[in-house]
Amino acid sequence: MRMHIMEDLLEYYMELLGADFPYADNSLLGKHALICGASKGIGLATAKMMAKAGANVSICARNEQALTELLDELKKLGKGNHQMFVIDLEDSESLDGKIEHVLSKQGPVHILVNNSGGPPGGPLLSNDISDFDAPFKRHLHASHILVQKLSPLMVSQKYGRIIQIISTSVKEPIPNIGLSNTLRGAMASWAKSLSRELDPCITINNVLPGFTDTERLGSLANSIHERTGKSQQEIHNSWIDQVPIGRLIDPLETASAIVFLAMPASGGIRGVSLAVDGGRLRSI
Repeated sequence: MRMHIMEDLLEYYMELLGADFPYADNSLLGKHALICGASKGIGLATAKMMAKAGANVSICARNEQALTELLDELKKLGKGNHQMFVIDLEDSESLDGKIEHVLSKQGPVHILVNNSGGPPGGPLLSNDISDFDAPFKRHLHASHILVQKLSPLMVSQKYGRIIQIISTSVKEPIPNIGLSNTLRGAMASWAKSLSRELDPCITINNVLPGFTDTERLGSLANSIHERTGKSQQEIHNSWIDQVPIGRLIDPLETASAIVFLAMPASGGIRGVSLAVDGGRLRSI
């Protein structure tokens, strides 16, 4: 019974880029969106939704082949000017120059989506202090560099939307991903602080994905399997049992929320953390 329902839902959600697309195809016309970590998962889904909504989309990640494939898809989804940029967010020293290149090709950024892959799972006490370096560089450090670089241009354009893709662990720590919990909490506090400092024309908000059907979730399942011996199906079922809607979240659902926060109509929303988790969080 459940599997039949899940198949029906999957079929429906695949239409979020088709007949069920929730926005007008010119909603973000003339806006330039820079999507970090766009080669897979929620970042990839967000790039597609932004293109479909009419934005000029710049996608960046380390995986050149994945970006090339995605760029071809974006050109079919929207009429905007879409470009790809191979950028390593951990390389803080080169990041400024890389962003200058983006700006020279695509012009000022109106929408910035800060997103990158999470660190490996495991208990926090098992991490050495050096384990914090790379994740914090590609998340917190890179996001700060990007906002410092791009926010003055957003002010000049009188429009800015900054959105972080982080995690529901901001509200409730998730077992066995201690380093990730720590990192996501830092990102949320950083964004909340900036919400009190940025120019009035700029909003900054966080989206908190729950259990989402991505490669990242699969890698966490493998980590749990190796540590506990539980089967993949047992792990999957334990996650589903925590979600009132009874299924994983489609990345395009999360991307739909991100696109809304990028729109002019979201100008009154600033400094919030929006969970897209199917009701899993128990906190208010």
